[in-house]
Amino acid sequence: MDSAVLRDDMVDSLEHETKALVQSEAVATALRTVPRHEFVPADADRGAYLDQSFDYRGTRTLSPSTVARLVEALDVGPDDSVLVVGVGVGYTAAVLAEIAGERNVHAVDITRAIVYDARRNLESAGYGGVFADCRDGADGLPEYAPFDRILVEAAAVEPPRALLRQLAPDGQLVIPLGSGDQHLAVVECEAADHPEVVDRCGSVAFAPLLVEGEQSGAIERNRTAREDREHAERHAQVQRGWEHEWIDWDDG
Repeated sequence: MDSAVLRDDMVDSLEHETKALVQSEAVATALRTVPRHEFVPADADRGAYLDQSFDYRGTRTLSPSTVARLVEALDVGPDDSVLVVGVGVGYTAAVLAEIAGERNVHAVDITRAIVYDARRNLESAGYGGVFADCRDGADGLPEYAPFDRILVEAAAVEPPRALLRQLAPDGQLVIPLGSGDQHLAVVECEAADHPEVVDRCGSVAFAPLLVEGEQSGAIERNRTAREDREHAERHAQVQRGWEHEWIDWDDG
């Protein structure tokens, strides 16, 4: 079946009153346009337009319903400058690019291999103008700030202050908040020290926002290796010392 027909069916189901997740024409048009099959594993492309997620290289292609919730909450307009923290496979960034324009969408991810995959996917799907870079997501992308909208596709206990400082006046940040039970929060702030949750868009379940050293394939920190080595050396010294005293006592 033609992929455009499958996309229409997908969006129709998200618009239906049983889900009512797609409510704006801009989001509906974007989801009908972006070829989601470019962002799923090759062996799963037949299910690209089903409402399901796919795991890939330690990241996830979010389900269409989850993407719809995120993008609707973000409330992006034409020509808004957007930052996506946690680009993953690039699908959400592509949907946002369809609304705001690909040159206005920037994305970061802490895992370099994922960034490379996202770039390839975006290029194949026709959104090569989206900027994707390998960064610690909590640090954002200050050289391209301010952003009208920031979307964080990972959970945190509270919004990272660096991201709040990169919001434009009247900007909004959408992020899953919570360490156990999570809710999708829309955050505004007049100052980075005074964020205000202005809307809660239901419960969600996202992986936590990672910091350097926690990402997939990260090199083990030297601190941990050194501590293990020093502990082993101290243990060996204690053992040799005890044996030496025993031998001296026996000879005496």
